[in-house]
Amino acid sequence: MTHEREITEPVDLCRPDGRLNPAAVGWSRRPLHRANLRGWGRAKRWEHWGVVTPTHILGLVASSLDYAGVQSLYLLDRRTGRETTAEAVVPLARGTVLPPVSGDGPVRARGGNLTIAVDQGPDGSTLRATAPGVEVDLTVPLPPGHESLGVVVPWSTRRFQYTVKDLGRPVHGTLTVDGTAYPVGEGSYAALDHGRGKWRYAVRWNWAAGSGPGRSIQLGGKWTDGTGSTENAVFVDGRLHKIGADLTWEYDRADWLRPWRITGDRVDVTFHPFHERVARTNLVVLAGETHQCFGHFTGWAATDDGERVDLDGLVGWAEEARNRW
Repeated sequence: MTHEREITEPVDLCRPDGRLNPAAVGWSRRPLHRANLRGWGRAKRWEHWGVVTPTHILGLVASSLDYAGVQSLYLLDRRTGRETTAEAVVPLARGTVLPPVSGDGPVRARGGNLTIAVDQGPDGSTLRATAPGVEVDLTVPLPPGHESLGVVVPWSTRRFQYTVKDLGRPVHGTLTVDGTAYPVGEGSYAALDHGRGKWRYAVRWNWAAGSGPGRSIQLGGKWTDGTGSTENAVFVDGRLHKIGADLTWEYDRADWLRPWRITGDRVDVTFHPFHERVARTNLVVLAGETHQCFGHFTGWAATDDGERVDLDGLVGWAEEARNRW
């Protein structure tokens, strides 16, 4: 078990010299960190929105990795298995706008035939994107009292990451694919992965996230192991229950569609994939491979008072990513 400190007041991520601010290390129930990253080299900034609807799964990424902006749109038709992907690599991340505080301010990314525009405020966010054959126009309200998980992961004073995982957000609007409009509303959920930090060159991580009526599960691994910080939590009716334990991940790298097991203190989860997405990047200094599976969850996770929350039927994803960046 970890012994992480809950942060309840706004705090700068970095000290004036650009190193990690010790007062920033901990976790929060709402975005309180200002990512005042300084200098160039190993700094990574991104916004990743994932949206699950009864008919589609959408992924939007706007990022700045110092020497490049890597922007992407991914859309899966759950009924046919058809994938639509648009990607752009922008030298030096020119034109990419990413705010220092999660949920506050505009996000802009453009490259090739892809444009992403996210506007964020105290009442929620709007997601708009265009790519060949795809138009996204979604609204993600922020319900009163809704909590998210913010965590600072400290590898050292020079290498650290701040992440916000915001799950189970209601979402409505329209996905338009090849001229056909698909309404998004009941049974649809949005999740935000907001990241700011200074990374080691080579890293591997696991991430699983799923949502359903009144419940969400957020689980991570490998990249946080041994740091004293975790990004694990279960959400019940918008309330965060932090799980301070490193977890064991079991899955078959030769057959990604076999069930995954994720276990540990207060967690016993099985993930059942129905589709695998493979994303590879090889730009010499920047390279990576991600296997992201979409599927359903079964099992349970325990709240702060020990109540076991039934996770059966939650829909989302589990992934392994390996990056050199």
